[in-house]
Amino acid sequence: MKPSLSLIVLLLFAAGCSAQSPTALPALPEPVLLFEEHFEDQNWEARGWYDSPRMPITDQEHIPGSSHACLWHWPKTGAVNIEGGGARLPLPPVESVTLEFYIKHSDNWQWTGVPWHPHEFHFVTNADPDFVGPAHTHLTFYVEVVNGRPRLAIQDGANIDEARVGQDLVGVSEARSVAGCNGDSDGYGQDNCYQSGSIHANGKYWQTEEVYFGDAAGPRYQGDWHQVRARFKLNSIKDGVGMKDGELQYWFDGKKILDERRVVFRTGQHPTMKIDQFLMTPYYGPGVPHEQRIWIDELRIYTDAP
Repeated sequence: MKPSLSLIVLLLFAAGCSAQSPTALPALPEPVLLFEEHFEDQNWEARGWYDSPRMPITDQEHIPGSSHACLWHWPKTGAVNIEGGGARLPLPPVESVTLEFYIKHSDNWQWTGVPWHPHEFHFVTNADPDFVGPAHTHLTFYVEVVNGRPRLAIQDGANIDEARVGQDLVGVSEARSVAGCNGDSDGYGQDNCYQSGSIHANGKYWQTEEVYFGDAAGPRYQGDWHQVRARFKLNSIKDGVGMKDGELQYWFDGKKILDERRVVFRTGQHPTMKIDQFLMTPYYGPGVPHEQRIWIDELRIYTDAP
């Protein structure tokens, strides 16, 4: 059984709004706080974390006003996992999530140089069990940075119709995947379909054209603290069909740099799908080029106000 969430705080987070032109996108809903983590101690289970949380914290790096931060430490060349591992957090089933945190990279940080990894934060849904691996589910959301470029991504490999891989099933069947292998459900993002053992896997992502976590001094230096906010909202289901009204956004230091409002995350085969789990499971697939670190501070998860 998944442990009950020990801390669900219902607080309205007031957000300033500026006047918008008639052609501007509508303002986003005000969020409601579901969970917050200050990383001030390692009593993880008492705050709802599960799956053997052993994440280290440190007082050597943290944002102003804080006294500790979570440390992701890849200890040696070739390491793919951090010391202490990651953890999972149960959430009340919701149709939208906003993840907010501060992040800092070590001065010697290097990216993979290939167009994938490291994986950092994930959300999964009630269509899968409590201990599901995030790489093959009915829907996984990713919040990460690849080669300095912020990226939001999904995969729904468990939905792939293996008998019709490579066929466009959009408008033909709702029993299909949306992130690749069975057609392009919404015309957004870069999708992929590839063999994974005896089955197929997929992935679809949205990322910035510009580098926002770079190695040069300045407002985008990866070795400084930056605030990140990422939001996903499931698309609606109407008359058994998935609508093109899902949403995703990404903010870097308060500036919105990704914003899509016509995304399909689920089809009519999962009308009751809701987001109910968060994973903080850093993974550097190709192996780090040398010992390096990331620090995370003041993490919060919100949902839209009803």
